[in-house]
Amino acid sequence: MADTTEAPAVGADTDAGGKRPKSVRVVLLALMIAMMLAMLDNMIIGTAMPTIVGELGGLEHLSWVVTAYTLATAASTPLWGKLGDMYGRKGTFMSSIVLFLIGSALSGMAQNMGELIGFRAIQGLGAGGLMVGVMAIIGDLIPPRERGKYQGMMAGVMALAMIGGPLVGGTITDHWGWRWAFYINLPLGVVALVAVSVVLHLPKKRSEARIDYLGAALLTVGITAIVLVTTWGGTEYAWTSARIMELIGIGVAALVGFVFWQTKAAEPVVPLHIFRSRNFTLMSVIGFITGFVMFGATLFLPLYQQSVQGASATNSGLLLLPMLGAMLVTSMVAGRVTTNTGRYKVFPILGSVLMTVGLYLLSTMDTGTSRFTSGVFMAVVGFGMGCLMQITMLVAQNSVEMKDMGVASSSTTLFRTLGSSFGVAIMGALFNNRVQDVMSERGGALGSKITEQSAQLDAKSLEKLPVLVREAYQHAVSAGTHSAFLLGAVVAVVALVAAVFVREVPLKGAGPKAEDEPDAPAAQPPVAEAV
Repeated sequence: MADTTEAPAVGADTDAGGKRPKSVRVVLLALMIAMMLAMLDNMIIGTAMPTIVGELGGLEHLSWVVTAYTLATAASTPLWGKLGDMYGRKGTFMSSIVLFLIGSALSGMAQNMGELIGFRAIQGLGAGGLMVGVMAIIGDLIPPRERGKYQGMMAGVMALAMIGGPLVGGTITDHWGWRWAFYINLPLGVVALVAVSVVLHLPKKRSEARIDYLGAALLTVGITAIVLVTTWGGTEYAWTSARIMELIGIGVAALVGFVFWQTKAAEPVVPLHIFRSRNFTLMSVIGFITGFVMFGATLFLPLYQQSVQGASATNSGLLLLPMLGAMLVTSMVAGRVTTNTGRYKVFPILGSVLMTVGLYLLSTMDTGTSRFTSGVFMAVVGFGMGCLMQITMLVAQNSVEMKDMGVASSSTTLFRTLGSSFGVAIMGALFNNRVQDVMSERGGALGSKITEQSAQLDAKSLEKLPVLVREAYQHAVSAGTHSAFLLGAVVAVVALVAAVFVREVPLKGAGPKAEDEPDAPAAQPPVAEAV
C-alpha cells in the first residue's frame, strides 16, 4: 500500500476577502493546454502529411506515422494512470509532458520517414499520460458534484481541436513548413509545464510496491495487437489473412493472460475490483461506444460533404461545426445541471437516444440531401454525444475510491480509444466494400478500377473523372455512408441499454455553496477545498 504524506493543497487557503485564489484557475488552464496538445496533434499532422511525404519520401510507410503514435498512446495510457496512483500525479503528469515535448522536438528534426515514425512513438508515449493526467488531477482537485462545471471547458477544448486542427495544420505547413507542426507544441507545453510545476500542489505519495512489469507487458502486447488488427484489417491485409489471424490470436492470449495475472499481482496495473462497480463497468461500455461513433462520424461526414455535396476540403474542420457546436452546448448544460442537482442518470439515457436517432438520420442521407438537412442530423448526434462525453468520466470516477482515481481515469480513456479504433476500422470496412460494390454496378470496369486502390478520392481526383463516373462515385459514397452510419445506430442501441441500468449514486462533495459556508466534508481530499 502507498505511504501518503499530504502536501498543502493548491489554493486551499482563501484570501482576506474570503474569495477563492486564482491559482486553481491557473492550474486548470494549464491542464486544458495539455489536453489540447494531446488532441490537436493528430489533427494538425494529418493536414501536413502530404508535404512531409513530399520531402522525406517513404510513401509506403505513411500510415505508420499515425499508427505509431496511436499505438504508443493506447498502450501507455493504463500505465500512466497506475504510476500516478502509486507515486503521485504531479510528477507523473509533468514527466508525460516532458516526454511529449521531447518527441515533438525530435519529430520536427526527423531526416527520414523511419526517424519520424520512431519519434512519433516517443511523442505518443507522452501523449498517453496527458489526457489521463488531466482527468485524474481534475478528479483530485474537484469533488464530483462540482466537476460538472468544467465539462464545458473540456468539451470546448475537444471541439476547438477538431475544428481548428486542420486549419492550423494547413496554415503552419503553408507558411512555416511542416516541421513547425511539431515545434508549435513546444511553447504551449512549456507554459503548461511551468504552471503545473509552480502552482499545483497535490498530496505526495511514496509506494514501496514494485511496478507490475509482467502485467504492463501483457497489456501492451494485447492493446498493440488489437490496434494493429483494426488498423491493418481490410487495408494492408485481408481480414481473413494469416497475419490478421496471428494478431488476433496474440491479442486474445495476451489479454486473457493479463486478466489472470491481475488477480495475482501485488499492485496490478488495472485492479479488477474497480469493475465490480456496476456504474464503472457500464461507463466503460458507454465510453467505448461513444468513441466508436464519434471518430467514425468525424471520418465519414467530411468525406460525404466533400464528395457528394461539393464542399471545399480546405475548411474540412468547419464541416463538423453543427455536431461539435451542439456537443459543446449540451456538455455545458449537462455539467451545470449535474452540479446544481447532483443527478445525472437522465444524461446517459437521453444522450444514447439522441445519438441513436441522429446516426439513423445520417444513414438516410443520399445525393439529394441538402447541407442544411445534413447539418441538422449532425446536430442531433452532437447533442447526444454532449450528454455522454464527460458524464462517462464523471460517473466512472465517482464509482471508485480516491486511491484508484488514476486507473479509473486511464481505463475509461483506454476504452474510448479502443472504441475509436474499432469504429474507424469496422465502419471503414463497411464503407469501402459498399463503395466498391456500387462503383462496379454503376461505373462498370472503369469504376471498379478507380476505387481498386482506395474508396476515398480527393477533390483533384474527382475533378478528373468523367461525369458519369463522378456521379456513380457520389452514389457510391452515399451508399457507403448509409451502411456505416446504420451500423453506428445499431451499436449505439447498446449504449442505451447500458444507460438504463446505471444506478444514480449520489455524487461525492457538496453542491454550490456560499463563501461563508464551511469547507467540504473531511472525507474529501484537501485539494477539493480549492474549488
